[in-house]
Amino acid sequence: MKRRKTPEVLIGSVKIGNENPVAIQSMTNTLTADIDATVKQILELNFAGSEIVRLTVNDAGAAQAIPHIVEKVRKLSPVPIVGDFHFNGNVLLRKYPECAQSLDKYRINPGNADDKNFREMVEMAIKNKKPVRIGVNAGSVDAKVLQHLMDDLKGFPSDEILEKAVVQSALQSAKLAEDLGLGRDKIVLSAKMSDVNSVIHVYRELAKHSPYALHLGLTEAGSGAQGIVKTSIALGILLQEGIGDTIRVSLTPSIKSPRTHEVKVCQEILQALNLRQFSPRIISCPGCGRTSNETFLPLVDKLNTKIVQLQGKYPILSSLKIAIMGCIVNGPGESLHADIGISLPGKCEKPMAQIYLKGVHFKDIKGDDMDEQFAVVLEDFLKQASK
Repeated sequence: MKRRKTPEVLIGSVKIGNENPVAIQSMTNTLTADIDATVKQILELNFAGSEIVRLTVNDAGAAQAIPHIVEKVRKLSPVPIVGDFHFNGNVLLRKYPECAQSLDKYRINPGNADDKNFREMVEMAIKNKKPVRIGVNAGSVDAKVLQHLMDDLKGFPSDEILEKAVVQSALQSAKLAEDLGLGRDKIVLSAKMSDVNSVIHVYRELAKHSPYALHLGLTEAGSGAQGIVKTSIALGILLQEGIGDTIRVSLTPSIKSPRTHEVKVCQEILQALNLRQFSPRIISCPGCGRTSNETFLPLVDKLNTKIVQLQGKYPILSSLKIAIMGCIVNGPGESLHADIGISLPGKCEKPMAQIYLKGVHFKDIKGDDMDEQFAVVLEDFLKQASK
C-alpha cells in the first residue's frame, strides 16, 4: 500500500506523517489532578506500546498538575504528552503558562470552542511552538456548520449531513489555524464518528481535500468484541488505502481488562496489515475433526507461553513468523512458509510432529514433551539468528 504524502509533524520526540511509521496513541482515564495515578497510567500505556499519550486538561487542578506530571514522566520516558482542551482551553493555557509550555501538543475540538477560544488556543500553540490536533467529533460537531448544512441540504439523510458537517468543520478550522500563522507541519486533523461507514467516508474526504497528517479513530466504539471489530474494520480499510498517520482505539474499558488493552488492539491492527511488527506472527489453525485436540490445543498454549517468555530475551523473535499447526492438510505448507514451524499429523497417528526451519524440514519429534523439544529448537534458532 502506498502511504499518503503529508507534512511531517514533530510531537515531542515522535515524528508522524510523511514516511514515518503509523504511531500509536492512547488516553488516560485518571483524574489528571491526581498526579501519581496519572503518571502511573501514562507509563503503563507507554511501556505497553503507546507512543503518544493524551490527558484531559479540563480545569485548574488538571492544568496545574501538568508540569509535575511531565517532570515525573520524563525521568523514565520521553513519551510525548498531549493536552486535551475544550470549552475553557484558552483560559487554562493563558492562566497556566507552565502547562502550555510543558505539553508536547494541544488537542482542540472546534465544536466545543467558540471563535475566540479557538483563536486564542491556536495563538498559544504558535507562541509555544506546539503542534495542534484539530479534533472534530460527531457528538460535538460545530453547531453553526451543521445548521448551515441542514438549511442548504434539505432532503439529505441525516448521516450524510453529519458527515459533511464533520469534514467542513475540520477543513475550515485548519484553514483558520493556517491563516493565524500555524504551519502545516504543526497541524493534525481527526474527524471521529461512531459509525464504521461514516468514519471511512469522512477520512477519505479529508485525505482528498487536505494536505494534513491524519489521526485515525472510531469514537465511542463500545466495548469488547463489538468495539474491536468496528474499529478494526474502519481503521483497516483506511490504512490499507494509505490514509492515516497515527491511530487510537477508543474502547470502553472492561473492569476485567486494563487500559493498555486499547494499545494492544492498535498493535494488532498495524501488524495484521504488515505496517509494523510488534510480536511474532503466530500462525495456528482452529482445529477440526482431523485434529487431535488433546495434543494440539495444549501444545499451542504451552508454546504461546514460551514464546512470550523468550521475546524479552531475544528481540529478533518479534520479527519472525511461527507456525503451530494441527494436521497434515495445511500444516506442512504453513510450516514451510514460516521462519520456524511445527506440524502435527492429526488424530489418526501417534503424537509426533515435523519441525521446519526456513522452508526446510529439520527434524521429527514425538512423545509427551513435544512442547519442550520444540522450545529447545526455537531457542537454538534464536541464538543463531541473533548473532
